[in-house]
Amino acid sequence: MTDRIVGLFLLAISIWYGVTAGDYEASFGDPLGPAAFPIMLSVPAAILSLTMIIRPDEEPAWVTGKPLLLQVGAVSLLLAYAGFLEVLGFPLATFIAVALLGRILRSSWPKSIASAAIMSAFLFLAFDKLLGLPLPLLPEFVS
Repeated sequence: MTDRIVGLFLLAISIWYGVTAGDYEASFGDPLGPAAFPIMLSVPAAILSLTMIIRPDEEPAWVTGKPLLLQVGAVSLLLAYAGFLEVLGFPLATFIAVALLGRILRSSWPKSIASAAIMSAFLFLAFDKLLGLPLPLLPEFVS
């Protein structure tokens, strides 16, 4: 029953996300328009949620204890990342998020920090320079 409830919830979110994507407007010239990516995400999400509704797991095992806390921590971190992205700027917010996610996944501090430095620089260059998607470079309090 829980798979069906979650499937209905995800289906509703997928449909809402796909429908509202048509109203997106962007100041940069993307030939497909800003709605293309959200729509491409909403279709598979809707299909997968329908799979959860039609073929639910007979006896789902719920996570408890420390793994549950780690999952809640990871989701909370990603939500905080979305909230602080413009405030801190893309490179700094991404660096912090990747480093902390590395720690949540039980990586050592040096490996987490190295991964965060590489990922934040690579992703900024890929999205901002190669794909032409404008991202905030500096924190709001600096610029």
